[in-house]
Amino acid sequence: MESLNALLQGMGLMHLGTGQAIMLLVSLLLLWLAIAKKFEPLLLLPIGFGGLLSNIPEAGMALTALESLLAHHDAGQLAVIAAKLNCAPDVHAIKEALALALPSVQGQMENLAVDMGYTPGVLALFYKVAIGSGVAPLVIFMGVGAMTD
Repeated sequence: MESLNALLQGMGLMHLGTGQAIMLLVSLLLLWLAIAKKFEPLLLLPIGFGGLLSNIPEAGMALTALESLLAHHDAGQLAVIAAKLNCAPDVHAIKEALALALPSVQGQMENLAVDMGYTPGVLALFYKVAIGSGVAPLVIFMGVGAMTD
């Protein structure tokens, strides 16, 4: 029974929130409209697929390295981050201190999390490289324009 319970908890379904469940259903609806009904597939297919990827419970694909560190609740690592931010070594206090910190300090904490062995998720990397830099909208509009011509 313990192994079955561990399997269920490790699947991620035990961590599925109502917001994630609703967004997964909306994403599946968008995919169905794009594939089965051929309704704006160039628009709805990537949106639906992105919605599925970003709402998979406990996959950590959209977390940065620092967010992954905070999600694991390792007391020693939280103490190191808290000492750098001059706050209490609990997750809530660290999140508040990070929200008030300068972007350079946030970057230093992100680098510290990477040095501790945490890696950002695939979607976080995609956001940083493509969307954060502003390249993705240009490439998307060029690609859709080329496909429709």
